[in-house]
Amino acid sequence: MWKLIALVFATLVALFGQQVDSIERQRQALERQRSALTAATGPDRQKAVVERQRAGAARQQGEGFFALPWPERPRLAAAFGCVPLRGAELDALVERSARDHALAPGLLRAVVRRESGFQPCAVSRAGAMGLMQLMPATAAAMGVVDPFDPAENIAGGSRFLRQMLDRYGGNLGLALGAYNAGPGRVDRSGGIPPIRETQEYVRGILGEFSPPE
Repeated sequence: MWKLIALVFATLVALFGQQVDSIERQRQALERQRSALTAATGPDRQKAVVERQRAGAARQQGEGFFALPWPERPRLAAAFGCVPLRGAELDALVERSARDHALAPGLLRAVVRRESGFQPCAVSRAGAMGLMQLMPATAAAMGVVDPFDPAENIAGGSRFLRQMLDRYGGNLGLALGAYNAGPGRVDRSGGIPPIRETQEYVRGILGEFSPPE
């Protein structure tokens, strides 16, 4: 009789332990989901993504400043609460950077529109960041500490675009091709690289901005 009672008691304890383990596993799964949802509500999520991409980008530095090809359309941050930058604030940043780096404001605005759709927290699949979609290595080379700060990002992107214009003797098509695909590809191609995304990128900006005669 006592052996039977002990056996039943041991069985109940084992079943209770299994239920406790199951509840704990469910709790941990729910906690992971909660953390993921919390992380997806702001720019911090995108910064974490960029940090994970830095290591992969650093292994492919043969393309000049750009470590990976840029996709045609960056993944925008609207879903994560990032408000597009427009109006007087955008105008002031564009005008200042255009003046500082001897660029036409219309050109700079066209680049911002094409790169990020005016989203200061935009992050591409390749890890390009901010309004003018700076790759991590490019941002560092241009002295950009926080690529999600609109003023820093536009200033750094403008500086790099100015460098590409100087490198290619003022040829805007080549400079834009280098901004999109990297100067290494432009040099090897002897012109705008035969990459559909880059070709469309250059045509799109030149179609929106006509340089003065």
